[in-house]
Amino acid sequence: MLAARSRILLQARHMSYTTTTTRTNTRTWAAYLASKVAADLKRCQRYYGKPTDRQIDAYIEELTEYLVAGYLESIEYGFKKAGKRVVTLRYTVDSAGNLGDDRSGGVYAHADISGATWFSYLTEHSSFWGLTPAQRAAFESKLPIDRTPSDGPSDGDGYWVSDRSYSQDGSGVRRQTFRPI
Repeated sequence: MLAARSRILLQARHMSYTTTTTRTNTRTWAAYLASKVAADLKRCQRYYGKPTDRQIDAYIEELTEYLVAGYLESIEYGFKKAGKRVVTLRYTVDSAGNLGDDRSGGVYAHADISGATWFSYLTEHSSFWGLTPAQRAAFESKLPIDRTPSDGPSDGDGYWVSDRSYSQDGSGVRRQTFRPI
C-alpha cells in the first residue's frame, strides 16, 4: 500500500498544467490605439491636406468600435491613383502579445499625390463574418461611416515597410507604410 501511495505522489509531481488567457478588448485599450492612429492621420493631413478633421474623427470612432468588438482585421488610409496605392498607412491587428509600443509618427512626407484621391479600406476579422446578417447590420448601424463593399487598391510603383507597432500589454496593431519609389 505504501509503495502504491508513493507512486501516486511521484506521478503527481511530474504533471504539467496549461493555462489559457484571453484578452478582453476594453474601450480604454481601443481608444489608446486609436489615438496613435489619429496622430498619424493628423500628420497625413499636415503633409498632404487630407483627411479632414471631420474624417479623422469618424475614422477614429469607427476604429475604436471595431477594436472593442474584436471585428477588425486591418484598415488602410491613403492616396490612390488609377486604383493603385500611391502612399498608404495600413494597420493590422496583432493580439499575440508580442508587440512593442512605438511613438506615432514617421509618416512618409514626400509622395507626389497630384491626381490621387484619398481612400480608406477596412477588412473585417472572421469573427465579424461569424455574426448573423442582423447582428452585422446592428453593429454597422452604430458606426459613423457607411462603407460599401469593394476591392481595395493594388500596389502602385512602390514598396511596403513595416515601421511601427502600437500596443498596450503586447496586443495592438502593426503599421505598414506603402511608399513610392
